[in-house]
Amino acid sequence: MTLRIDESTRQVREFVCGCCDTAAERTWADIRADDATAAVYFASCYHHDGVHEVWIDAILGSWGRDDFDDHVTFGCRVGPVAGSPEPAATLVNGGEVAGDSPIFGRKLGREEGLAHPRLPEFWQMVDLVLEGDALVRRHLIGA
Repeated sequence: MTLRIDESTRQVREFVCGCCDTAAERTWADIRADDATAAVYFASCYHHDGVHEVWIDAILGSWGRDDFDDHVTFGCRVGPVAGSPEPAATLVNGGEVAGDSPIFGRKLGREEGLAHPRLPEFWQMVDLVLEGDALVRRHLIGA
C-alpha cells in the first residue's frame, strides 16, 4: 500500500494556543492509499515555552459515506524527549483537543492505542506527515 498526502485537500490555519496564548499553526489533509482516502490527519505546530513540538491526530477508517462506525483516532506528540538529540514521536490520547464530531469515531487513549491492531498504519502515516508536510517539517527542523 502506497500512502501519499493529497495536496489538493491540504489546508492551513493559524490560531492561538488555548494553554499558553501563543500563535500556532494547524495543517490538515487527506492521506490516500492508492486511489482511496485512508485517513485524515491534523498536525498542530506549537511553540510551548520556546519548544517546537507537533501534535498529530489521524482518523483512520472508511471515507465517502456518512457512517463513521469504523473510524478510530490516534494521536502523537513529536518533539524533544529526554536522552535524544532528535525529536521523537510519542503516542498520546487521540483527538484530545478535537471536538465531539462523530467523524473522529472512537478516540483512542494512549494505552488503547498501543494495543490497537492499526497502530502500525498510524506510525506509517506519522512518518509520511513528518516527511511530506512542508509546514510540519519546517516547524520541527527548519527544512
